[in-house]
Amino acid sequence: MTGPTTTELVAAVPGLAPYLRPATLLHPYAATPDPRASRIGGPALWPAGAPWPRCTAEHLADEYRDVPAADRAIWEAIDRAERERARSNNGVHVLTADEAAEQDRIMDGADSLDLIAWRTHRKVPESPAADTALVPLAHIRAEDAPHLPWPEGADRLQVLWCPNDHRELPNTRYYYGPNVELHWQRAADLGPVTPPAPRRSDDDYLPTPCALRPEQILDLPYQDELPGELHEAAEEFAQRYGLEYHRALSCAEGWKLGGWPSWHSTDLVPVDCGCGARMVHLLTVDSGLAPDVSVGRFGELHVFVCPTDLAHPVGLDLQ
Repeated sequence: MTGPTTTELVAAVPGLAPYLRPATLLHPYAATPDPRASRIGGPALWPAGAPWPRCTAEHLADEYRDVPAADRAIWEAIDRAERERARSNNGVHVLTADEAAEQDRIMDGADSLDLIAWRTHRKVPESPAADTALVPLAHIRAEDAPHLPWPEGADRLQVLWCPNDHRELPNTRYYYGPNVELHWQRAADLGPVTPPAPRRSDDDYLPTPCALRPEQILDLPYQDELPGELHEAAEEFAQRYGLEYHRALSCAEGWKLGGWPSWHSTDLVPVDCGCGARMVHLLTVDSGLAPDVSVGRFGELHVFVCPTDLAHPVGLDLQ
């Protein structure tokens, strides 16, 4: 038996109807994209004579520090003591408070420790700071996503991003990832260009060019964005089919324009614009598959826009 559709769910729970949002699933696949079509990555187009955008936000660079021999000996002694205790504790590994404090001291805020090379890794602000060229992430035709908030006269959306990690970008909280820009343009103004190569980049943020199979759908929100009684009714409906609402019937997965964002990692974290408006979901960037990008911990990057002014900086969230 196939699962129910969103339409069948809304017919059974009419109170969900106001929460339906149009969305476009992009379905990228490995192929050389047509320069005139919607695509991920691929050939660049830009207005003649206009400078190619560059990221001037603070970039993060890798820093490695060797662990001193004395600290290595302390870490190894802690490991031995922990393993010895585990033998008489049903295999459960537990650190004492003093051991945990010593390991924290040795890490000194680092992200990770390589126990082969014995060096720590952390991300630090690049010094000296310098800008770098953005790279094309997506090119979208208006006819493939007519539900987006297209400005008057615009029929192309170009999504560019800086292929480096950043912190403290506008309209972000607890964010660590690429910087994103949206450019709403007219196809008649665009011509082929060869963008400058980024001065530095993370390979995870350089998409493999892909063609798209756009699919128009209606999307329902994650459970945290529904009133309690509606979520309960949706779950009861899903359970008749042996499903869970938040896994099978809400927040369609994959590369997506419009619709609703998933909050499976952090629970709901509303994204507000600097002007005070609650931002709305515009794009989900998914990890893996044909474009071969990875965001967060192989998760999703959500791009939000201000509903009152598309010129305001985008909001970004990782799940």
